[in-house]
Amino acid sequence: MTKKIPKFKNEIEEGEFWSTQDVTDYFDTTELESVSFPKLKPSTKTISIRLPEMILDSIKILANKRDVPYQSLIKTYLQEKIDREFHTKPA
Repeated sequence: MTKKIPKFKNEIEEGEFWSTQDVTDYFDTTELESVSFPKLKPSTKTISIRLPEMILDSIKILANKRDVPYQSLIKTYLQEKIDREFHTKPA
């Protein structure tokens, strides 16, 4: 017997729910097929953000040391901070 999936207010609430659940409790997995999406990329949105030149210069130096584009490094830093915020329990 599978559990009923609750209704979610938004994607953040849904993400928080699924990060603590076992998908096999909610779906019958006996007839699943393996699929591949080799060209699937997350949807992105272009934004503008103003940064002090000193911060941008520092990011570019760090990105160069890691041999990655500086915008990719910024996205990585943002994701790491977001992950920490969601996984840190309030005192």
